[in-house]
Amino acid sequence: MTAHPRGETPDPAAEEHRAGEDAAARTADMPGTPDESGAGSAEGAHQGAENAPGAEGREDGAEGASGAGAPDEGPESPSGTRTSDEGPESPSGAGAPEASAAGAGGAPGPEGLDAAAGASEPENAEDAEDGAGSTSGAEGSDGGGEGAPGAPAAPALSEAEAELAAQRELRERIEKRKAGKEGPIAAGGKLSGPAADLLAAVRAVESGEKPGTAFFDSPASAPVPRRAAPAAPAEPAHRPAERPAARPASPEAAASVAEVLTGGGAPEALARPAVAALGEGAAGVLREDPWQLLSLPGVRPEQADGFARALLGPECGPDDERRTAALVGWLLERAALRGHTALDADEVRKALAGFAVTDPGEAVQQAVAEGVVLVFQDGPEETGQEGGDDAEETSGEGTPGDEEPVQVLLGLDRYALAEESLADGLARLVNSCGKDTDWTDAAAAAPSPSAGELIRAAAHAGLVVHSGGESARAEPAALLAAARGLGLRALGTTHSPDGRRRLAAAGDPGSAVTLSDLLSGEAGPGRDADGAFALDLLVVLDAPQLDVETAAMLVESLADGTRLVLSGDPGVLGSAGAGRVFADVIASRACPHVVSRTPDPGPIGELVSGIGIGELAQVEAPGREVVIVPVRDPGEAVHRTVQLVADSVPRALGVPSSDTQVITVGHGGPVGTTALNAALKQRLNPGPGRFGGFDPGDRVVHVPAPGRAVPGTVVSADAEGLHLDCAGTPVVVPQDRVEASVRHGWALSAHQAAGTRWPAAVVVLPGDAAQGLSRPWVYTAFSRGERHLSVVHGADQALPRAVAEVPAQERTTRLAPLLEALPTPDASR
Repeated sequence: MTAHPRGETPDPAAEEHRAGEDAAARTADMPGTPDESGAGSAEGAHQGAENAPGAEGREDGAEGASGAGAPDEGPESPSGTRTSDEGPESPSGAGAPEASAAGAGGAPGPEGLDAAAGASEPENAEDAEDGAGSTSGAEGSDGGGEGAPGAPAAPALSEAEAELAAQRELRERIEKRKAGKEGPIAAGGKLSGPAADLLAAVRAVESGEKPGTAFFDSPASAPVPRRAAPAAPAEPAHRPAERPAARPASPEAAASVAEVLTGGGAPEALARPAVAALGEGAAGVLREDPWQLLSLPGVRPEQADGFARALLGPECGPDDERRTAALVGWLLERAALRGHTALDADEVRKALAGFAVTDPGEAVQQAVAEGVVLVFQDGPEETGQEGGDDAEETSGEGTPGDEEPVQVLLGLDRYALAEESLADGLARLVNSCGKDTDWTDAAAAAPSPSAGELIRAAAHAGLVVHSGGESARAEPAALLAAARGLGLRALGTTHSPDGRRRLAAAGDPGSAVTLSDLLSGEAGPGRDADGAFALDLLVVLDAPQLDVETAAMLVESLADGTRLVLSGDPGVLGSAGAGRVFADVIASRACPHVVSRTPDPGPIGELVSGIGIGELAQVEAPGREVVIVPVRDPGEAVHRTVQLVADSVPRALGVPSSDTQVITVGHGGPVGTTALNAALKQRLNPGPGRFGGFDPGDRVVHVPAPGRAVPGTVVSADAEGLHLDCAGTPVVVPQDRVEASVRHGWALSAHQAAGTRWPAAVVVLPGDAAQGLSRPWVYTAFSRGERHLSVVHGADQALPRAVAEVPAQERTTRLAPLLEALPTPDASR
């Protein structure tokens, strides 16, 4: 769509955020493990385990695409000359227009910074298997097997009679839903199975039909009824973490699982992850259903097939119900790593066919009947149009094409419940908004027209969406100041510590906390007796980074009457987790949407604003704000990057190396974060890596939870663990967590850099980066520099083509239609 440069609503694909490298290494010798490591495809561009430190050594998705080697030497640049390596003082401005013509499409290379001519022809990365459409794993799944014979297969019908009856009841329920789709469906109406039972129980308690204790073993475990937040803020309740860590496996359970794993040819190192995923009875679960191995991070279908053949022998086959059910769940888990909360049923059936499943349709129905997945239908509620026969009968008569086909979606219950809970919670905030406070004077005194518009919208609505760039952060800050001036309890929350710093600089320093600290109780107003935050207004900045589960947790923590403002730049990459909350709320039109009219200033702001509407324009940069550095091959790209960070940018602009961030497309490959970090460490902080590969002074990124990447610096190490300084906050990483959650951080991916800005940014685009580039990726990477942006450019025409033609990858979610179906007050006021 054509809109304000900051007003688009992109839907970026999510990165895979599991720490998959360790699991991949552990499963390398499992039966059926392929030789190839899987370089990325276009759809897998954000599967590269962006925030998983352990994944830096492998290629995963296009973010990890490395190419087979250095690209062929390309033609000489139009200028026909090559600047020297003398440094920033060497004149190089004359080559800037030619750099743009060679495919940079960006700003000229201003005088004084190094530039190299001759961008080569891009080299595409190898295509990788896509999670939902992969055909790997079909080979060797015919029940034959080279694996060692193991325990005999469990009978096909091993469930108790009660379970069989429950499955029949689920099938009947599905048929009733197909036959009775009439009228609008309220939130939760499209759930089935355990999710529907849970939602019905919750609503029965809320409506007063049943006491809260009716669904619990003891009154102590019953939930407390929700009440509004008290007038006075409560004392902060410090909590250890918003997502508690899994309990360590007992030695006995780990030993039992290790025995089963070795019997099936799998490495013993998977024992503890198996107990964490499957519980203390994991050994028995794996013996009865070997394909449950797919629930472990990094395990692929062909590996689970080899494990099953070794345990079950020839009795297992590609259509074993245990196998097909596990495959359906695995496909949806993989889809969640790409940001989807649901998948089209046809897409799942197509993927199952690629895994040698004879009847994919029956496999999907069986998975639904067993409660592995839930089924939803979106589209016109017309009976007689679902079956293939009916569709054929009506295709030749009447007015074909008048009715849109019904879309059948499959989803995991955790994401279905999160979206249902989030939709209900947002509707609750909208419907309970009070309008007793007079905001007229506060809006009139706003520092800008856009800030005044935001204040007026928040005065009349319980939910508001605000979109804009970096300069627009002053508008939520003005709203927070106005609310505090009216005596309201107002708080702003951000994705990163740097975002908190920038929000505090724009307003009251005491009104900004990170979202993780707010949810964990480490910062913020604390919770009342009902578990709700003692707030009247909450502003969430960097809202595009909100995944659906975190958003549901946050909204559930807001009391009735609390105002919620979701603010962010819709051009940046989306959340690391599943969902597209910010974009879905905008698309639903369930609340006012305030689009900032405050542009980002300067050459970088002009360049990024153009990228937001699909244009990569040349911009004037008299102060050397934007520089293009063309390179021919990966070796030159690494050399130029180190030169810029260690010498050119500090000497020409006065920005120290510690304030310059390198951003590249992926972790693997000759110009990935791993290679760049090794080169930058050798130049900037050489050392033996005596603290588990790290030395004092090393720049690192700490990943305390999936989807969160916190930059920091190594201070020291002792028996307690690795001591870090993360934006002034001391952090101790236990020794057993260092390898999995800490990596060098001179070079980051764009997903890891989202939500943080540095005085200078160096964006590296090697020749093999084409498949990893998209408009949101370029927008995010180019907007990370506050004062300066250098682009080490070897992608030739792939860069302008990505900006113009490769928008955000669509995510399949259900939040927008759920919000559209909810009754809300007039949101246009």
